[in-house]
Amino acid sequence: MTAGLTTHVLDTSREGPAEGVDVTLYRLEDGERERVTAATTNHDGRVDEPLLDADEIEAGTFELVFEVGDYYRERAAESTFLDAVPVRFLIDDPTEHYHVPLLLSPGSYTTYRGS
Repeated sequence: MTAGLTTHVLDTSREGPAEGVDVTLYRLEDGERERVTAATTNHDGRVDEPLLDADEIEAGTFELVFEVGDYYRERAAESTFLDAVPVRFLIDDPTEHYHVPLLLSPGSYTTYRGS
């Protein structure tokens, strides 16, 4: 796989992909947070294009913010404990591919570095 950054969201309470989750990528540097890009997950729970492609990726600290509260409210969920889920991570080798999935339910989440 080529270098870059991708993500996807799976809704474990619905046992499938989470379509319609707004995702924003920020770069953090010197205490400042700069918006890099934003996207919305598709029918497969993925964004249509890499958040960073091989020409854009660079070393540094990044944060993905998943707007899961909006996602659950739009689906008339009885309740959700979560609103926005931030995932802060490091890119130390920009020649590698970074995949940051989010496994989600109304009351919890988990993430890991995928492939």
